[in-house]
Amino acid sequence: MIELQKTEYQYDNFNMHFVLNIAAKERVVIVGPSGAGKSTLLSLIAGFIFPNGGQIILNQQNVTTTLPGKRPVSMLFQNNNLFSHLTVEQNIALGIKPLLKLSRAEQTIIGDILVRVGLEGFNQRYPEQLSGGQRQRVALARCLIQHRPILLLDEPFSALDQALRFEMLALVNQVCSEFNLTLMMVSHYLDDSLHHFSRCLVIDNGKIIFNAAPNQLNENQKIAELLGIES
Repeated sequence: MIELQKTEYQYDNFNMHFVLNIAAKERVVIVGPSGAGKSTLLSLIAGFIFPNGGQIILNQQNVTTTLPGKRPVSMLFQNNNLFSHLTVEQNIALGIKPLLKLSRAEQTIIGDILVRVGLEGFNQRYPEQLSGGQRQRVALARCLIQHRPILLLDEPFSALDQALRFEMLALVNQVCSEFNLTLMMVSHYLDDSLHHFSRCLVIDNGKIIFNAAPNQLNENQKIAELLGIES
């Protein structure tokens, strides 16, 4: 599903090198120090930046130089990027029809997506009328309506309190199962939220230095010290 073959990227004097294989429907969390290259990894997969070397294979297709809109990927950022002058329905519609001229069938599809993210009947509200968690649900709905098999999340819930963050992670877990999505998520939390993921990547200095189940993090002394995990 996701394969990075000796993928290299250079930013100023910072050299990054990624080798990675992720199977379909896996749920992978990415952690590591600030500035280590976590968001860069997602941006390479999404196509927002292009590598200086190597290849990126998604769904068995070489997308190394493919533009973001042509990749089987949707991405949700920490800033949900909702437009304040557009309704919830219109913000979601941007995922499928930027001109916002929706057919009745498309309006129905958006209504169904809102039900699945727990916002039934919110179609005509504006972002300012929503809570932080509700805005993130709208942004997630916009990703889902694109029907792309790979979902990338770049610390999307870090501004939420712990209870709401766990609620959103449970929702993501649910929709990944329902839509058969492959998930990669950047996080800076090393708590019970890791239980939602089958695999954990630790990135440091532009390289993947740990690639295993989250419950093995504290078994590696070097990794535990890097992340500040108490044994």
